[in-house]
Amino acid sequence: MTGGSLSGRHASLTDVAELAGVSHMTVSRVINGTGPVRAETRARVLAAVQKLDYRPNSAARALVTGKTGILGVIALDSTLYGPASTLYGIENAAREAGYSVTITSVSAPNRTAIADAIETLRRQAVEGIVVIAPHAAAGKALACAPQDMPLVAVGGGEHAPIPVIAVDQYDGARRVTEHLLALGHRTVWHVAGPTDWLEAQDRERAWRETLKRHGAKAPRVVRGDWSSRSGYEAGRSLAAEKDLTAVFVANDQMALGLLRAFSEAGLIVPKDVHVAGFDDVPEAAYFSPPLTTVRQDFIEVGRRTFRQLAERIAGRPPQVRDLVQAELIVRESTGPR
Repeated sequence: MTGGSLSGRHASLTDVAELAGVSHMTVSRVINGTGPVRAETRARVLAAVQKLDYRPNSAARALVTGKTGILGVIALDSTLYGPASTLYGIENAAREAGYSVTITSVSAPNRTAIADAIETLRRQAVEGIVVIAPHAAAGKALACAPQDMPLVAVGGGEHAPIPVIAVDQYDGARRVTEHLLALGHRTVWHVAGPTDWLEAQDRERAWRETLKRHGAKAPRVVRGDWSSRSGYEAGRSLAAEKDLTAVFVANDQMALGLLRAFSEAGLIVPKDVHVAGFDDVPEAAYFSPPLTTVRQDFIEVGRRTFRQLAERIAGRPPQVRDLVQAELIVRESTGPR
């Protein structure tokens, strides 16, 4: 038996034991961390594992340890930057910790769809589940989640019955609204997201309450659906407003459409009107002009989500709500007045 060659077959636990000169039970203890092994013996076993390119059978390991090394994620069927980046952050954190991730998507985040998705993942023997829940309906659906499965939500609202990790949407919207007011604007207009999205609700509430704290009157809300097309339509509507000097748009895609509508209407940003977005999509720095926006740290969201789920899996009480701070990124679209 030389190198990793075993006549074309995969190395077995017995092969590792033979090469290391130990029992197969000792190899099992080293691989699964199920018992004490002397440092010298452990090093010999690990060297044999590497030499033979031994890969433990996950099903067999699950029978021994009761752990599959698999996490489940229930995600909204969406290509929007926020949900997609949240999913990437969770996958990245799980992979760094040695877990694999299985994903099930729901097109309508209602109680039935969430319950069916949880059951689908349970049948795949996942150790815990993350629910990406940006919709108000998803937050309510979690109220009937099973108690015997470790669950954590990304988003989900303040009243979700399971631990929630989220970017502080309210504080991010407050920061960008105060930034625009500090530039000397009498008020700030708002292009809001859909009413059934929790993030849109938080951003709109922060905008409205920030204006009130500063003694500024809130103009009418113009609402979009997160798409650039809806931002373009909002921009065409707002371009006719004579007292328009500043706009906070609830996401960067809508801000992109709004910038085009303003350009077609002869409004120059930032000379005539200041525009700010939310998300800091990779393209935001290359808009014309580069867009002031609020950055969400989805990698940190993923790390904290995994940490919370690991606490649940271990049977330890997690935090009820964990907020990741948002960051204001100032660019040329809110240049000095």
